[in-house]
Amino acid sequence: MTTETHDLSGSTAGDHVVIAPNILYFGTPVALLTTENDDATVNLSPMSSAWALGQAVVLGLLRSGQTAHNLTARPDVVINLPAPHQWQAVERLARLTGRDPVPAEKRELYRYESAKFEAAGLRAEPSDLVRPPRVAGCPLQLEARAERARPDATGRFLIVETHVVRVHADPSIVVPGTDHVDPAAWSPLIFNFRHYQGLGPELGHSFRSETARRRVSG
Repeated sequence: MTTETHDLSGSTAGDHVVIAPNILYFGTPVALLTTENDDATVNLSPMSSAWALGQAVVLGLLRSGQTAHNLTARPDVVINLPAPHQWQAVERLARLTGRDPVPAEKRELYRYESAKFEAAGLRAEPSDLVRPPRVAGCPLQLEARAERARPDATGRFLIVETHVVRVHADPSIVVPGTDHVDPAAWSPLIFNFRHYQGLGPELGHSFRSETARRRVSG
């Protein structure tokens, strides 16, 4: 028995082409991770391989990088989520590494930098429950601790499961009187096949949306 697969626009599966992209960053949020180095200084690193499950956030990190090294030694981390207008600060960090000497696979494109906050034009502010600082100006800041870390199937990356212990939110993106982030006010910085973008207009909402129900009742 054969079936013909259609997408919602009516095109068939036969309309697709087979491609082999170098990366699969198909529109994922950018995060700035702060971790503690061996000498108690701070490493600041951009990344876009993170996803949340309840109060857990899973991070995908290059195994040879400083952030992976730090999290296997010390579990504290802050997952800072920048807004779209902060993309240039993120990009200023893109070619920097806190690993000295620079890992072989990074030497062609990256350089060592210890003062990453200064290099990016960002400012640190103290955390409440973990040792690394938060990134001031990021609308969402998640204090977390790494609970488990393991290599991925290739051995090149480290998959780190973190548990969020405190969430800091800019008041401008919170529904007043609640613990809800207002999707109409919050737009994460998105990394879409190595291009920085924000969100477009809202198309609808899930049946489980608490903020949508609040709008109706309010």
